[in-house]
Amino acid sequence: MAGTAHTERSSPVTDRAAAVEYTSIRVMYEQAEQRGGDLVRMEVGQPDFRPPEHVTEAAVDAARGGETTYTQTAGLPDLRRALADRLAADHNVEYDPETEVVMTVGGMEALLLATLTVVAPGEEVVIPTPAWPNYETQVRLADGVPIEVPLPADDGFDLDLDRIDDAMGQNTAAVILASPSNPTGRAYGEAELAGLVDLAAEHDAVVIADEVYKRLTFEGSTRALASYTDHPERVLSVGSCSKTYAMTGWRVGWLAGPEPVIDKATKVHGCTTACVSNVAQRAAEAALSGPQAPVDEMYDAFERRRDLVVERVEDLPTVTCPRPEGAFYAFLDCNALDGTSLDVAKRLLAEEGVVLAPGGGFGDAGEGYLRMSFAASEERIDEGFDRIEAFVREEVR
Repeated sequence: MAGTAHTERSSPVTDRAAAVEYTSIRVMYEQAEQRGGDLVRMEVGQPDFRPPEHVTEAAVDAARGGETTYTQTAGLPDLRRALADRLAADHNVEYDPETEVVMTVGGMEALLLATLTVVAPGEEVVIPTPAWPNYETQVRLADGVPIEVPLPADDGFDLDLDRIDDAMGQNTAAVILASPSNPTGRAYGEAELAGLVDLAAEHDAVVIADEVYKRLTFEGSTRALASYTDHPERVLSVGSCSKTYAMTGWRVGWLAGPEPVIDKATKVHGCTTACVSNVAQRAAEAALSGPQAPVDEMYDAFERRRDLVVERVEDLPTVTCPRPEGAFYAFLDCNALDGTSLDVAKRLLAEEGVVLAPGGGFGDAGEGYLRMSFAASEERIDEGFDRIEAFVREEVR
């Protein structure tokens, strides 16, 4: 039987792949790498701490003990149990570790698995912005249609449910939202987030809740969204060891939610990576089940850094930012400076050696802003602000 005719195209690369570009974060990262010198690097969200010692020891023991084989696709049973216990203790949410959790290669894969599992080609995904740029890219890779909903800058990027409702329709498959937010640092209230799930339920959609910064919430509730909504079956929660335990390079995350979705997401995961590194899983198990004092110490350090950032921003002429309520990002309003956010970021790098991420890369609502990661030490934050202040005063002179 004759097959379907092959559509000719000028390149072997698909339009889907051709549309993928480096994020503005990576653009500034690469420019900084090329420039070199004495730079204050505040463009990437990477804690400057080492993982807790018992985490590293668990990985070494696993490697030396020969735990270097494949594991179950969903992850080591001991790790999934440790995760379920930790989520219950810290975020008041109950998941069956056998059927409602899959371990993933970082939170990034968890987001992609969720998107591939619940978004059919041509369906729409609502993304309140400013938002992490990978959301939109992953929706496009799933042949979905991202619908950007700019949140009101005048209100500090409050979660405007009316705007989101207006953007939703019969073709809406999901809403993706991080709380605390990357890039604004906003931690949305429980009533707002529960209302978001209500909207999703009305449209037969789901909320993909990016909760990787949940344990870095300085103001507001640390409960997981699925713990207080009336529609927990409509919530897919994404988490990660990267930020909480300073384990960015270990690449251990998870997707948690209702069994039918997790079952299919696990099968997709099996076709992409088979499983997370066995050694990394043992390290994650130690992180989740072991002493949490190192996490508390890192939390206290990040909160102090947040307070320092707020203090230093108050001294800047024309530049403001919403008060970060969680995560380790400040979103600096630089609309008074000439050019796009990318232009300003490039000038700041060239003239003062400070590396920040252009806000325009986080959606149209982020244009005119610069994202600062305060995952650096207080000394480097102060040095960065000394340079930023000199730059801004020269710009507005």
